[in-house]
Amino acid sequence: MKVLTLNIADGEQSNTPEAIGFAAPEELFRLLTAKRWEIVRALAGAGPMTIRSAARRLMRDVKAVHGDIHALLNAGVLHKTPDGRVELPFEAVRVDVTVRAH
Repeated sequence: MKVLTLNIADGEQSNTPEAIGFAAPEELFRLLTAKRWEIVRALAGAGPMTIRSAARRLMRDVKAVHGDIHALLNAGVLHKTPDGRVELPFEAVRVDVTVRAH
């Protein structure tokens, strides 16, 4: 199973095809709102689809889904295919947060 890991990289953004590092917890939590998490869950392993198809699947307004998808695209969580569809080419997403003492 292909898994995408979203993690806190302690001040560094270290991105690979299988992992996206966020510099601070606030950055990750600002991105992963409840509605965006629904998009991640709906698109994980579902294959490429149009934004309109994603909105129908989620039973949400296309304009609102469009904005959320673009935030996830900009963060590298979702990918755009050459024909303009969006996808999350992973079957699962893991969020890894480690809290350390200062």
